[in-house]
Amino acid sequence: MEQSLIIVLFTVLLLLLTTAPGTLSQSSPAAAPAPAGPTNVTKILEKAGQFTVFIRLLKSTGVANQLLGQLNNSDNGITIFAPSDSSFSSLKAGTLNSLNDEQQVELIQFHVIPSYVSSSNFQTISNPLRTQAGDSAEGHFPLNITTSGNTVNITTGVTNTTISGNVYSDGQLAVYQVDKVLLPQQVFDPRPPAPAPAPSVTKSKKKKEDSDSSGDDSPADASFASRNVGSVCDAVSFCVMSVMLAWFYL
Repeated sequence: MEQSLIIVLFTVLLLLLTTAPGTLSQSSPAAAPAPAGPTNVTKILEKAGQFTVFIRLLKSTGVANQLLGQLNNSDNGITIFAPSDSSFSSLKAGTLNSLNDEQQVELIQFHVIPSYVSSSNFQTISNPLRTQAGDSAEGHFPLNITTSGNTVNITTGVTNTTISGNVYSDGQLAVYQVDKVLLPQQVFDPRPPAPAPAPSVTKSKKKKEDSDSSGDDSPADASFASRNVGSVCDAVSFCVMSVMLAWFYL
């Protein structure tokens, strides 16, 4: 009886030892956390809501792809001023349709600053602020920001508005909601080109005066002519007197 029990226990032990490695090999290791996906501006705006028109323009102009590349290949960061759908609704009818492809790109790029600006940085920011639209000089794409307490004001030369909310911020991307579409001067208020400088007339006037004076007799020539005329007159008078005297004595 005892021998049978020992055989059973030994058999069970052998079964446990042979099945243990298989059991361990079937257990899967803990899954590693998935890497964070690239920052996608349009997805952030879609999640926030009320930016349908701005998202459509970001995609149609290709600016969305530009931003995706910048955010994932640069350390400078990006700041976006996102107009809400109501901001676009307040534009004059046909405003967007009147823009050509290049102007639409410039309009959207004008809402993007190629660096990260936190809400606290607005207090000390340098104007004019350069946007991705290009030249920030007067008459082109100037963007000026001023603060009054907690209010952040934005001026473009055409549009005056304020930041009405902080949509997203992660230290690399900052998205702020604005109450109006930012209209750049270059597109919506182009300045006429500077007039060409008037041709200089001083030189030509001097030449004319010189030519006029060269046609006149000099004072010496005039005096000489006057003396000659006087001598002729005297000679004629002498001849007349001589004839009269001769006739009288005859």
